[in-house]
Amino acid sequence: MATDMATDMAGDRSALVLFSGGQDSATCLAWALDRFAHVETLGFDYGQRHRVELDRRAALRAGLVGLVPAWAGRLGEDHTVTLDALGEISETALTREAAIGYEESGLPNTFVPGRNLVFLTFAAALAYRRGLRHVVGGMCETDYSGYPDCRDDTIKALQVALNLGMERRFVLHTPLMWLDKAQTWSLAETLGGRALVDLIVEESHTCYLGERGQRHAWGYGCGTCPACRLRADGFARFSAA
Repeated sequence: MATDMATDMAGDRSALVLFSGGQDSATCLAWALDRFAHVETLGFDYGQRHRVELDRRAALRAGLVGLVPAWAGRLGEDHTVTLDALGEISETALTREAAIGYEESGLPNTFVPGRNLVFLTFAAALAYRRGLRHVVGGMCETDYSGYPDCRDDTIKALQVALNLGMERRFVLHTPLMWLDKAQTWSLAETLGGRALVDLIVEESHTCYLGERGQRHAWGYGCGTCPACRLRADGFARFSAA
């Protein structure tokens, strides 16, 4: 009984962060490191066009633990899960060579149906095995492209389903849910100072096209895709504040 209680207490102080290598997930990782005693990371390879984001994860993790001394002792293992099937069945502008635009439904064709539902379900399964209670994701309903699986109601409903289906008390955290991109940059500065902002600018990747040739004030990217425009606009408003 004492062992079970100790395990529960350790799990309550531990988190798993969905860590793609982008601006939002890097900010979420810093947020988790600031709050939990043990933090692990999880990335997904689903055949995305901007797979280069996954290649940025190691540099971001290394940079983060160098910013705040306490974070070095809190950052645990990194995990990567391959989800080729998700890319194969989605047929979107994020998983095949296609111009970025809008579907007849009004949703952008970068929407990968079920992506966040699948990500969080796999994350919960890994958290179950690793004894982690808290799962952190960068979903946002403020500055976003209208993806229905980024909505707060979706995440809350999924938390209930995961807790019922796995007989565990997972807590899904979305610290960026009600922040716009300027506020996300500001949160990063609050957590790790200007050094964290600079790290995210230099090492993270957001561009849907996977473009890392051109360096802008806000980071690397094509500068014209929806992800780049959101990031650039947010950084400009953050810098002007």
